[in-house]
Amino acid sequence: MTPENAYIEVAVALPVYKTFTYSVPEDLLPFISVGKRVLIPFGRRRVTGYILGTPQDITPGEIKHILDVLDEQPLFPQSMIPFFQWISDYYKHPIGDAIKNGLPGGLTLYDYASIALAKEGKRVLKENCATPLERNVLMLLEAGPVRLKNLSQKLNQIIPAALIQSLQRDGRILKIRELKDAATKSRMERFVTLADATLPFDRLSKPRKKILAILKSDGEIPVAELKKQVPSAARLIRALENDGYLKVRHKRMYRDPFGEPIIPDSAPALNVEQQSVVAQVTGCLDHGFATFLLQGVTGSGKTEVYMQVAAETLSKGKRVLVLVPEIALITQMERRFRARFGERIAVLHSGLSAGERFDQWSRIIQQEADIAIGARSAIFAPFTDVGLIVVDEEHDTSYKQENNLRYNARDLAVVRAKLNDCVALLGSATPSIQSRYNVSAKKFFEVKLEERIKSRPLPKVKIVDLREEMGYRGVRRFITPELQQAIKDSLQRNEQVLLFLNRRGFANLALCASCGNPLRCKYCDISLTFHQKANAFKCHYCGFSRAATSNCAICGSSDIKKLGLGTEKIEVAINELFPDARVARMDRDTTTRRGSIVKLLKGLRDQTIDILIGTQMIAKGHDFPGITLVGIICADLSLSFPDFRAGERTFQLLAQVSGRAGRGASPGRVILQTYNPDHFSILAAKDQDFNSFYAQEMSFRKALNYPPFSRMIQLKISGKDKLKTRDQAARLGDLCKALKTSKPSLYGSVEIMGPIEASLAKIAKRYRWQILLKGVRAKALHKFIGQLLADNPTAFHNPKVRVVIDVDPISIM
Repeated sequence: MTPENAYIEVAVALPVYKTFTYSVPEDLLPFISVGKRVLIPFGRRRVTGYILGTPQDITPGEIKHILDVLDEQPLFPQSMIPFFQWISDYYKHPIGDAIKNGLPGGLTLYDYASIALAKEGKRVLKENCATPLERNVLMLLEAGPVRLKNLSQKLNQIIPAALIQSLQRDGRILKIRELKDAATKSRMERFVTLADATLPFDRLSKPRKKILAILKSDGEIPVAELKKQVPSAARLIRALENDGYLKVRHKRMYRDPFGEPIIPDSAPALNVEQQSVVAQVTGCLDHGFATFLLQGVTGSGKTEVYMQVAAETLSKGKRVLVLVPEIALITQMERRFRARFGERIAVLHSGLSAGERFDQWSRIIQQEADIAIGARSAIFAPFTDVGLIVVDEEHDTSYKQENNLRYNARDLAVVRAKLNDCVALLGSATPSIQSRYNVSAKKFFEVKLEERIKSRPLPKVKIVDLREEMGYRGVRRFITPELQQAIKDSLQRNEQVLLFLNRRGFANLALCASCGNPLRCKYCDISLTFHQKANAFKCHYCGFSRAATSNCAICGSSDIKKLGLGTEKIEVAINELFPDARVARMDRDTTTRRGSIVKLLKGLRDQTIDILIGTQMIAKGHDFPGITLVGIICADLSLSFPDFRAGERTFQLLAQVSGRAGRGASPGRVILQTYNPDHFSILAAKDQDFNSFYAQEMSFRKALNYPPFSRMIQLKISGKDKLKTRDQAARLGDLCKALKTSKPSLYGSVEIMGPIEASLAKIAKRYRWQILLKGVRAKALHKFIGQLLADNPTAFHNPKVRVVIDVDPISIM
């Protein structure tokens, strides 16, 4: 970049849709590269921006200088800019914020308004001539500047803006802008090495001699390691450095997110089906973009297919990106890939600390990793030369981000593969309806694994009708005699058991015995769930809790009946029925601590757990050969959701959890308990028959014009004021209808459903409404929402009511 052309296009890490042109001071020109962060003036603030390149057109007028370049090397390659631009356009999200969401957290700089105590304020305090409220503010500022937005919270009272303006006008306080530093940085460690071995050691103290002897023997070592051998090393090093005996330097160190060492393995011989799939996929690696849907029954060896295709990709000098839906599955996938490919693996997921994730990101940038494995955010891994993108369990709804940038990582995998002219490989035993439809539409190629490895049989599934147990009381209502006997038989054979219930807690409904009203969340339109270990009623949406001794809020009665069940109640019942069994539970309540998931999975692998009870976390892709029995406590829970995808989710969940049984040498068995034994989703899951489920589900979707026969965009409207939220929803609805009416030839195919209150009308103090836009023509639908947003920006940026655009929503609740 030359001084005559010293302009850059910058995306700002704020909710603004366009990019901006900045000039570069001559002294910063050598440091400018696409993908680096810059500190820029933006209005009266200083914020982070991302360099996208040279602007196409430069608008005449005052162009501001950047203030600084924040990175030594780019955080993402230039090849990813079209990817970020596509995301911004498709999901109607500001591009700078889209980039910020893709990068490791804690890298954004911005400034904020603070107030500080002035000399006049100190005088007023000393002479005690301020009002009580003014005095409270000034006394708080004696300890140092305070952010304006935190002032009322720190004083626990509302501070009027007029008071702040008065204090500033009278010279008692100063308004300043402070720069918030990035929270995530490289980890630097001090290393020492011998500088001059010829200098005499004779007159040195014993500790100093020992330090020099260690350095002579071991060479350069970290100061931290040296301190283990010589505790006083830290204070002696500087003196030895000044005397010329040793040299000290700082080196970047990567924080290690991996667990125990992995024993290397080698690729096993593939069966005929696996060989065929690998041949078809690798045959396309040199022929541009292609997407494959790998439909393989549970236990058919899909992961081995991924690894052998990955090996072929690496041999061609390309990089591999592997997505898995849950952090719990990353550990298993990472172990298998590390055993095969060594330490050139990077992991990217939210379970890492900010520093660890930044280090893994940097390893990819530095080309020290060839394969990245992670959850949905790993789709942004900064590879320059991707050759293969694998999406395991592609049907899983966890790939959809449900806040801020609402992207679907599975869909972005296909988009990134297309932009990089490479192969996307989507795998599942229970493919999503959308992906299977893309096969029939000739957008994807289909490959299949129809048999388990080593010709092991699929588990036998027995349906047990829970309606026949409704007359009984106690544990028999949810642990039927047939399931109890099956557990007993498995334990006697030293086999492992998995019990599945997709509901955590002890009792999901707490009713007042006097007036019949449920205990409800203070901030949500939902009843509370009783958690026995915490001895409290909890809301699973906002975290609100009430003590177990709470009385009814309506009538004051203390007689609260705890009805229903959750994984916690199942755990208590199983411990009573099988007191000698080693029982563990895997749900959100037991996996919040770091390392807890790995510990549970290790217990299963090492067979120190006999019975594992869990929610959907245990249903996804885990491979534990010792599990021979799966008990599904109640198969109907997800069928009751007011969502057109309820049947699809139920089938996928039941088929997946059933597939955990019999993956080793011993055959598997499934006891499926249900109140709806004749429902087509349950019957198809029993037989692991995706094709029959797909045929029936598609006829239902087509009749109602639901995806994949149409596309949807959801407008989610929420606010703390009930009437203002309702009115804003009504206004948006009127704007939608007016736009459709104004251009019937262009937008006539767009169907406007709503506005209507959401199924959960209030969550976390916010009232919720929604509008659903549906259309058979995706381009027309996206053009509609784009024009609606461009023509009515104030309708989408109301300070009192939040409006969120959710493209291709997974949940419409």
